[in-house]
Amino acid sequence: MSQPISHRYDFVLLFDVKNGNPNGDPDAGNSPRIDPETGHGLVSDVCLKRKIRNYVTIARRYASGAPLPGYDIYVKEKAVLNQQHPKAYDALELKPDAKGKEKAGQVDLARGWMCQTFFDIRMFGAVMSTEINCGQVRGPVQFAFASSVEPITALEQALTRMAVTNERDLEKERTMGRKEIVPYALYETHGFVSPHLAADTGFNDADLALLWDSLKGMFEIDRSAARGEMASRKLIVFEHESTLGNAPAHALFKRVAVQRSGNGNGSDANCPPARAFEDYEVTIDRDNLPSGITIHELL
Repeated sequence: MSQPISHRYDFVLLFDVKNGNPNGDPDAGNSPRIDPETGHGLVSDVCLKRKIRNYVTIARRYASGAPLPGYDIYVKEKAVLNQQHPKAYDALELKPDAKGKEKAGQVDLARGWMCQTFFDIRMFGAVMSTEINCGQVRGPVQFAFASSVEPITALEQALTRMAVTNERDLEKERTMGRKEIVPYALYETHGFVSPHLAADTGFNDADLALLWDSLKGMFEIDRSAARGEMASRKLIVFEHESTLGNAPAHALFKRVAVQRSGNGNGSDANCPPARAFEDYEVTIDRDNLPSGITIHELL
């Protein structure tokens, strides 16, 4: 592994959805997540991390399907996490205590092996202290919830299936279902990369480049009927010259403005609803940029 990253990064990702549900809420019948006070749509950080993990699973593997060294994924779909912990002790030829009380130093060694082996632990962190103890890791890469630029409208659609599940339902001839979609919405999320936590997990420049690739391409390998057409539209990265940072993240994020193209905006009664990314204009304020800040438009 190369040296961990030494600069701080803050970034803005814009992505959109057309005729789909970007992130359903299981406590609300899988309806699109929404802020009830503003009507703006929401997408959880966990949802975005899942898509990044799926991208890395495909992008960093041998032709046989096995992950490349250092790019295995800890939180796999339908995985049993506690079954991953013994791998660290076996690889390091350590013997965990039967009562779960590992010897001094063993947990740190196991924790280091897990960071080197699993990309998502090295990036997002993990709690691995259950059963066989591999410690806890706070990851250098974190996301905020994504929020739509304008309030969204969720449309409930009735669906029919010309088949039945059980033989006893043959007389029904068809079965009914419901599906909620968002006709169109543009979402914005903010992310943070800490060099201090990267030094602890070993998150390096190659990992950072893979993160950017994942953010640009994660929707391309996540097609489904439920999510419709989704795409990453803009990825704007603020690189700090120092490890502590040269400006507050919230001040940098304000430099990215998303507005309706032309003279209208979503709050005007005569302005038609947005139905494409081209209905918006994205601008970056580069005037009086704080010293030590470099802006990268990666998408």
